[in-house]
Amino acid sequence: MKRIESSQLVGLIVMALALGIGWAQRGVAAETAQIRVLVVHGGHDFETNQFLKLFQDNPDITFQVAAHPKAHDRLKADAATQYDVLVFYDMWQDITAEAKADLLARLKDGKGLVALHHCLGSYQNWPEYTKIIGGKYHLEKHVENGVEKPASTYKHDVDFQVQVADSSHPVTKGLKDFAIHDETYGRFEVRPEAHVLLTTDEPTSTRAIAWAKTYAAARVVCLQLGHDHLAYENPNYQRLLAQAIRWAARKD
Repeated sequence: MKRIESSQLVGLIVMALALGIGWAQRGVAAETAQIRVLVVHGGHDFETNQFLKLFQDNPDITFQVAAHPKAHDRLKADAATQYDVLVFYDMWQDITAEAKADLLARLKDGKGLVALHHCLGSYQNWPEYTKIIGGKYHLEKHVENGVEKPASTYKHDVDFQVQVADSSHPVTKGLKDFAIHDETYGRFEVRPEAHVLLTTDEPTSTRAIAWAKTYAAARVVCLQLGHDHLAYENPNYQRLLAQAIRWAARKD
């Protein structure tokens, strides 16, 4: 074995320490890097400034906004290098075969998806979308297993109680049961593979109102809540949305 002089040993120790610090700094940078979010809207009116404040006030993220009919352009591979998580707050129906393929490719790439409120009513004629987000608001009556079912319902300005169904999940971490003033949806579909996070006993609402799931390599969260500023300003909703984005981005 070749003998190492003391001066060489000191040099090696200094180099090792420098490398260790460098790797540690890279690890901290990776952990603290802001999540890049693309917010997609269109097809449904909303309180724009109040809604976007949810993202402006979140120190963990940077965000861009894309509106239909141009939003599907942001699903292409080159454009998708600019974001980590998609947030859908749209209610849009027209989607080309190319846009469908692009969205599926982004989910296979592992881009996270947070689906909010009225986006449950998007793409009524694309069954795969229901599988992606784990639910569907039916705009019209439909046939399910040979049985005709009525359209989904909605009711504005409802004060109701929300129960945390799984307090151990990263999306609901730190949350207790809470009250909210929001719009309820009734008779909407929740797929069996959805992991339910929030429920309510409000009679104008379907029982499950938030869930988490995966699709391909993507983490997906769906929150039925979030109609207007009275929901946006609820600290429980703010926490839910922030933690949903972190979980979808695999930052939990």
